[in-house]
Amino acid sequence: MRPDFQRDLTPSAEVLQLIGALNAMKDELLNAAQQWELLDENGHVPATPSYTALLQHATDAQNLSRDVLRLTADFARSPHHTTRAGSTVLKHLGTAATMSSHAAPHFIESAECALALPRSANPIDRHYLANRMIIDHASARAFLRRTSESLRDAAKELDDHLGFQRFLATLTRQEGPPAPPPPRPGGRHR
Repeated sequence: MRPDFQRDLTPSAEVLQLIGALNAMKDELLNAAQQWELLDENGHVPATPSYTALLQHATDAQNLSRDVLRLTADFARSPHHTTRAGSTVLKHLGTAATMSSHAAPHFIESAECALALPRSANPIDRHYLANRMIIDHASARAFLRRTSESLRDAAKELDDHLGFQRFLATLTRQEGPPAPPPPRPGGRHR
């Protein structure tokens, strides 16, 4: 195996472990984006949206973001980020860290609107606050989904890299030089 190929290889056990961590985190973010709903079953804003529930969404989103950032930092410190596949994985992880960091502030903005909504006597103000709350909450959920997609892309890149490593391993297992081609029929005999 050529030395430049050898440098690009990552130990399979580490790749499988990282793929598992990425997939678990991806699923957790996607589940949060799907479950943390603001609107009721009819698609309407509740009369009294729960400030506490919306703050909990922000807290949980912040924790998820911290986990994504920690995973990204750990990968960036590893020697694997310098390989061709590793730099692509790091790009996806960087995008995931950025996207996840935007979710919590939007959930907090949504919670602030929920807190101000019952105290607003003006119907125009109430309408504005309700719309802003919906938009902020939807934006936060979209950031969670985009984070999940970036983690999915990072895991796919690692899975492809692992497949490439397996392919290279089969090539290097061949022993000795390749067998000579069989004699051609109808060739000249001496």
